[in-house]
Amino acid sequence: MNNYEMILCIVDAGFSELVMDAAKEEGARGGTVIHARGTANKEAEQFFHIAIQPDKDIVMILVPAEIKDNVLHAIYRNAGLKSEGKGIAFSLPVDDVVGISAQPASSPAKSDEKAEPEKQQEENKDKNS
Repeated sequence: MNNYEMILCIVDAGFSELVMDAAKEEGARGGTVIHARGTANKEAEQFFHIAIQPDKDIVMILVPAEIKDNVLHAIYRNAGLKSEGKGIAFSLPVDDVVGISAQPASSPAKSDEKAEPEKQQEENKDKNS
């Protein structure tokens, strides 16, 4: 069983932050944006009842499988076809992942790592005073 899913969201250029904000609210830690050009034709515009802008952003977000549905729904609410971003999103299973910490971004260990240099600075100030 895989532990991660790749969410891909294609939105009009300039709306990738809308996607990432929605995803982060549901626990995603970050993503990658690729700039692209769409190739939709007039039939697609008539089918979706929207004008299709050729310049696109593709947002790739790797998430734990257990939050994938929540992230997809948040993206749909904030950046779906009926929003300014006119986005579509889908997910793909991921077989293997390397280079990712299993620790959530808001875990105490991360906070302690950031706090440690501040603590050392304060101790140095006390010694120098």
